[in-house]
Amino acid sequence: MNRVAEALNIKYPFIQGPMSWLTNAEFTAAVSNAGGLGILGPNAGQTSITNDATETAERMRTEIKKVKALTNKPFGVTLIGGNGGPTSEFTLKVLNVVIEEKVPVAFVNSVGASLDGTFGIEPALLKPLKDNNIKIVVRSWQPSIADAKAAEAQGADVYVATGFDEGGTLPSYELGSFSIIPMIADSVDIPVCLSGGISDSRTVNAAFALGAEGVFVGSRLIPTIENPAAQNVKELIVHSTAEDLQLFRVAPAYYRSLPTKLRDQLVINDKTQNMETAYELNGKLMNGTSGMRIGMLDGDLENGYISVGTGISTIHEITSVAEVIAQLMADYKL
Repeated sequence: MNRVAEALNIKYPFIQGPMSWLTNAEFTAAVSNAGGLGILGPNAGQTSITNDATETAERMRTEIKKVKALTNKPFGVTLIGGNGGPTSEFTLKVLNVVIEEKVPVAFVNSVGASLDGTFGIEPALLKPLKDNNIKIVVRSWQPSIADAKAAEAQGADVYVATGFDEGGTLPSYELGSFSIIPMIADSVDIPVCLSGGISDSRTVNAAFALGAEGVFVGSRLIPTIENPAAQNVKELIVHSTAEDLQLFRVAPAYYRSLPTKLRDQLVINDKTQNMETAYELNGKLMNGTSGMRIGMLDGDLENGYISVGTGISTIHEITSVAEVIAQLMADYKL
């Protein structure tokens, strides 16, 4: 049996990306019901920001309960790691909810090489997860051999290697997906999934041929019936290709976006300012992930951005989650 599927108790070695604002209980349950691992993102099911850690955790608890009502399949919840300092109160409170609600999988979104020079999973997350027999999927913003080895030594069940083809926060190492996957997969014994550019059965097959034992998919699942993204955003993705994407600098490294008024200004700042100034200006304009909420959830193409990966060129229609997973896993042998 495939090791990713076996470790996570799922039908297909297919993990859904958490995509910040672009998940909710219905979407996550649809992925799990179709045989993959659905994951609730940090702002799952929400349309507004809260700066209260307890409210953040209770919002997540509500969404977890909704998922449980919609599926009896495994699913995960995102835990955002820190940067070498204390784990945030927000993350710790969500961790407590994950434990209390007996969520089977934790998706640990770590920073990779942290400020204190360490790699892998923060101790404040690792021990509680292990003590409660929660499966751990690690995906670092800065994937590396050292980070993968550290996560393996800590007992991670699956490591996600992210290539530069992904959407969202891009790694600073400009290694394409099909370069990074054999490098990481050859360095550890735990199963590795590939993230970035996975958009059809051909890219799934290529990932497996290069050492992946599973795939991690975000952008391809946005133009689906169940995804909460705005309809105009889904249609924009379907009618765009990778040639429509532009790259710009913002901490910790890069982002890319389809055309919007905000995107154009972010690109101008990147081209006309030094790195430090571009980081500062673009960070303020993007306002954390609020720009994603405005652009992709609200569908405001003036004031938000549309962050997707380079695999969008092969997306030609809006379909159901189940159809996407069936298409991508068409050549996978159970």
